[in-house]
Amino acid sequence: MVKKLLFYLFLITFMLVGMRCLYAAEKRIFAFCGAASKPAMEEAAETFTKITGIHVDLNFSGSGAMLSQMKMSRRGDLYIPGSPDYMLKAEREGMVDPKTVRIIAYLIPAIGVQPGNPKNIKALSDLTRPGVSVGIGNPEAVCIGLYAVEILEKGRLLEEVQKNIVTHAPSCSATASLVVMKKVDAVLGWDVFSKWNPGKIETVFLNSQDIPRIAYIPAAVSTYTKDKDSAKRFIDFLISRKGQKIFVKWGYMTTEEEARRFAPKAKIGGEYMLPADYKPPIKR
Repeated sequence: MVKKLLFYLFLITFMLVGMRCLYAAEKRIFAFCGAASKPAMEEAAETFTKITGIHVDLNFSGSGAMLSQMKMSRRGDLYIPGSPDYMLKAEREGMVDPKTVRIIAYLIPAIGVQPGNPKNIKALSDLTRPGVSVGIGNPEAVCIGLYAVEILEKGRLLEEVQKNIVTHAPSCSATASLVVMKKVDAVLGWDVFSKWNPGKIETVFLNSQDIPRIAYIPAAVSTYTKDKDSAKRFIDFLISRKGQKIFVKWGYMTTEEEARRFAPKAKIGGEYMLPADYKPPIKR
């Protein structure tokens, strides 16, 4: 009986030690991501894990919110915002290694409307019409919100469209959801929104002269990482042929040439500062 008990104790101990070793050997990296890349990034992370065994924990929200979380927590292996604006901020604050920055995909600002376009919105100026409710991302924390304000300011329509802006969304995916949930008639968002929600959002492309900047999704290794090699491997996968195919599948453009078709004279990347007198929407 004693021998049997000792055997079971040994077996349990062996199993626990084995599980502990297995857990210790399991690699995990953590990425702070802007929601502009959400559907494609989720599939890419899952595929990467299957190939390498390295688990990628993804945390999505507005790019500004993700940058603040990374800064406050002083953790994370990767920062993947939805536009270059926030990557430049991360570089200035020493939160990412500038040498590791890579472009994953390109994004074109566009108007997202209800299926069938019931308000007949065909151009940026149509967002000024009475009775048209508009939603944008929060420009203080969401990349597409910042682009929306920039586009309206450059087109000298900001003051007029502001009268119709009824809400600020906390992320890119939440901005798209405003149309899906029929909370607004239109959003100033990304062209890929309709690919995320087939049959629930239609894209109205802007005139090329209305787009001052083409956005892109960058990725970089965080200076807080404890596993730089695994973080770099994930970035390498994202820009590989297999990784790029996933982004193409979800409607993203993966070359500058593709993006240039929609805005030949637009600047690639760069940064825009929100006007100091910008006013959030009035609650209705």
